[in-house]
Amino acid sequence: MICLKETITVARPIAECFDYIADFRNAPEWDSTAFKATKLTDGPVAVGTRFSVRCRLPLGSVELLYTVIAHEAPTRIVLRAESWLFEATDTIELQTTPDGTQIVYQADFNYRQPIAAVEGALQSGMERMGTASVQGLKEALENAFEAPEVSSGTALADRLVWPGLAHFTRLGYRRGRRRWNPDSTTITGQRMVITGASSGLGYEAARALAERGADLVLVMRNEERAQTVVRELQAESGNEQIRYEIADLALMAQVDDLAQRLLREDRPIDVLINNAGALYDEWQQTDEGLEQTFALLLLSPWRLTRALHPLLCRANNGRVINVVSGGMYTQKLNVDRLQASPDNFDGATAYARCKRALMVVTEEWAASWREDGISVNAMHPGWADTPGVEKSLPGFHRLMGPVLRSPYEGADTIIWLAAAAEAGDVSGELFLDREPRTTHLLSRTEESLEERQRLMVFLNSFEHTHSVAA
Repeated sequence: MICLKETITVARPIAECFDYIADFRNAPEWDSTAFKATKLTDGPVAVGTRFSVRCRLPLGSVELLYTVIAHEAPTRIVLRAESWLFEATDTIELQTTPDGTQIVYQADFNYRQPIAAVEGALQSGMERMGTASVQGLKEALENAFEAPEVSSGTALADRLVWPGLAHFTRLGYRRGRRRWNPDSTTITGQRMVITGASSGLGYEAARALAERGADLVLVMRNEERAQTVVRELQAESGNEQIRYEIADLALMAQVDDLAQRLLREDRPIDVLINNAGALYDEWQQTDEGLEQTFALLLLSPWRLTRALHPLLCRANNGRVINVVSGGMYTQKLNVDRLQASPDNFDGATAYARCKRALMVVTEEWAASWREDGISVNAMHPGWADTPGVEKSLPGFHRLMGPVLRSPYEGADTIIWLAAAAEAGDVSGELFLDREPRTTHLLSRTEESLEERQRLMVFLNSFEHTHSVAA
């Protein structure tokens, strides 16, 4: 048997350390060999929870199946690992000290034959691995990372356009994650409002943030679906601080009513995620006289965010996250065309134009709200296999299916922007895979300062009306 034992001390409360360590899905963030981890059982982490963790070997990889056999919050966690190569028991003990939290990590390995016959030769290598992993855990828990900057490789890919587009696929996600920093930020109790949480990106973001303890308000149109979503997320996360609000965000009267309900609660909003959206096949006008793409994708987040501005101001580093789309790269801001005409209507073009405008709004708010302590950023999910894409773009879905991202992979940057400490230090950026990206792949889509100003004046003209005719 090989026994590894390491001790570290970090300046974090013991409960925060325990919660991060106990969820072994975080292992790839700090373990020197782990590169993929999933939870195999439903519900919050507890005795009996099982994880699959894939670890690198000198040749190939090995899957470790971990089972939590002791979960004594916040002082002790024990996990048993099984694989074809060895069995192991990881015992992690935590204790509050004057400097924060002391963590003693012990791992006992029993190699199977024929490897067991030469395990003595493995001792020094295993010790180096153990030291590197626990130091990685210390770095993760110290959580002192700087806001990311665009890498030279990404900048070159965007200049060449086609390589930049290739980053929209699941291969781009895998490329990006190799450079990510750990995120052990505690968000327990932070109030976060997410629109469009019934499926796809919004649902995945809500699930991940619920598991990390956020106080969630989920905005959906269908009450039956909303009830189901809340039940599912509460059962999976063990977090009871999840509720829903019903609103059709294509109708400004309902946007206003939603905002007023939240304002009456008089609670600061730490994060507002404007995710709700749809790509329509046919031109339609809402009951308020607005073209529905414009109403839902642009006017709705503009109106809701401005209304909730006082609650965002009262938060400690309030955040606004606008979900845009890679489709915006094909369009130049044209205020006169934001409300699409029924003549030759193209849903994808209307969608992309409104997302381009939302990106400009993101930059304008970031500049004007900086002194209010609010960071405003946009993200786009790349090409993700969501119900909306499958329904609205069936040809694209069939063609690109093998390289589409999972909904979770598409939502990852939303989750990071909402939770990571360093994400609050940047504002006015467009992110893909936790990295700032150019807002224009083609020079012909760059808008003038005058058109940006026209956009804000145009949107302001809707401030006190539910009708385009007013």
